Amino acid sequence: MPRPYCIEGHAIVSADGMIADASGVQPPGLVVPADQELFRRGLDRSAVVAHGRFSQEPGAQQSGRKRIVLTGSIAAVAPHPRYPSGILWNPEGAPLEQALAAVGATDGVLAVIGGTAVFGLFLEIGYDAFHLSRAGRVRLPGGRPVFPQVPGHVPEDLLADHGLLPGPRQILDAAADVALVTWTAAGGRRGSPPAV
Repeated sequence: MPRPYCIEGHAIVSADGMIADASGVQPPGLVVPADQELFRRGLDRSAVVAHGRFSQEPGAQQSGRKRIVLTGSIAAVAPHPRYPSGILWNPEGAPLEQALAAVGATDGVLAVIGGTAVFGLFLEIGYDAFHLSRAGRVRLPGGRPVFPQVPGHVPEDLLADHGLLPGPRQILDAAADVALVTWTAAGGRRGSPPAV
C-alpha cells in the first residue's frame, strides 16, 4: 500500500559531497541565492520539515512550521521545547508514522533538510525525491558529508543505488558552477521538480 506522504530531501553539496565544513558551518560558497529560493519554496509547500538538532533553515517562517527534530535524547516522541508546532523524535523508539501523527502531518510532503545522519536515515526509509544541488567550485576536505557513506561513495551513486533516477540538470548559478538535479523514485510516488 502506498504511503500517504511523500519524502523529499533538500541539500546543496560541495564538489566532494559535503554539506558543511569540519566544524559544521555551511561556508558562503554553499549559500547560493537561487538555491536558497528553491529551498524556501520547497519548504513552503511541505506539510512538515524533518532535521537534526543542529540543522536549521533561514528566515522568519521557521518558528511556525510543523517540524520533526530527530534526537536520541528521548525515548520516542515528545513536544519540542522551542517550536510550538514541533516535536522531538527518536527513530529508535518510535516509527516515522507515530512522529507524523504526533505533529499532525500524516499526509503531504515531508521535507528532509539534514544533517548527515538524518539524510542517511531517510535514504534507508526511502525518498520519493531528492533535490541535490552541487557547487562545483567548492571543496570541503574533512567536512560533514550529505550521507554517512560519503566520501567513500558519491552522493549521486547512493541515490541511484536506492532506486532514484536523475532528472535534467538545471543551472542555478553559472558563474559559481552550481546546478540542481532532482532525483525521483523509479515507479513510485514522484516528487515535484522545482521550477528554476
